[in-house]
Amino acid sequence: MATAWKIDEFIGSMTAASINTTSAYASDIKQFEEWISRLKIDDPRSVTRDLVRQYISFLTTNQKAKRSVTRKLAAIRRYFAWHIRNGTLKTDPTTGVRTPSGTGRLPKVLTKEQLNALLTCSNPDVPEWKSSRDTALIELLYGSGLRVSEVCSIDIDSINDRNNTVIVMGKGAKQRQIPVSEPSVLAVKQWLKFRHEVVGQETSASAEIGAKNSDEINALFLNARGHRLAPRDVRRIIDERALTPTHPHALRHTYATHLLDNGADLRAVQELLGHSDVATTQRYTQVSKERLKSAYGASHPRA
Repeated sequence: MATAWKIDEFIGSMTAASINTTSAYASDIKQFEEWISRLKIDDPRSVTRDLVRQYISFLTTNQKAKRSVTRKLAAIRRYFAWHIRNGTLKTDPTTGVRTPSGTGRLPKVLTKEQLNALLTCSNPDVPEWKSSRDTALIELLYGSGLRVSEVCSIDIDSINDRNNTVIVMGKGAKQRQIPVSEPSVLAVKQWLKFRHEVVGQETSASAEIGAKNSDEINALFLNARGHRLAPRDVRRIIDERALTPTHPHALRHTYATHLLDNGADLRAVQELLGHSDVATTQRYTQVSKERLKSAYGASHPRA
């Protein structure tokens, strides 16, 4: 339970700190506590060094600025140091944890097991319409390397199943057409069989009422109330299926890395991702190289 964290007591102990500092620390610790609670951990005494490291990795994968990650880790350090001083903890789980060095952090690539878990609904209690929608959504995020905002903006007629492409609106209102994988096409077709169950008669009959209703009628992905999915909805869907806390952007990282692993041209990957600067795409070449080194070290008898 959250009361075990005693966050208010910790903040109250920071008598020499400014209001801005205490406010930032309170926010940072509460965010950490919320993230940990998703792992079914409700007591700071159960937090381990590995969990703190996973959280820092999660923040960097979530594209948090290095300065922001450093501050959050500093807040967590101070919080656990307070517990040590008060005798509620014997060991500090932040000992030895460091923020990523340098400005260029390597994107996190999902393992085969993590990816399969996201692409498969293992909960028999989930309605078939929701299972079909979530699978189609995740297939597009991974199969086409889409940003969350891009997958939310897709309309029904944005996908061309004759040539397996999708038109998305990227950053800077730049439109691009990209390939769609065969599993994605099949998953979308399966979802469209159930989509009418969440559109609702009221939404279907009110296209002339306003732009919002018209937009929802055209939207490919809808929530249970018949409204277009928002980025927060996508993050919730990912959370429901993920083996460990995972940001939707990790699917995009995995898509790009898998392309380069299998010999795709860097400029082609840049275009597929919608990067304006090839330097942004080059991060993935380093990830691919590291994966090759790891495979060599694990597999070659003289490595």
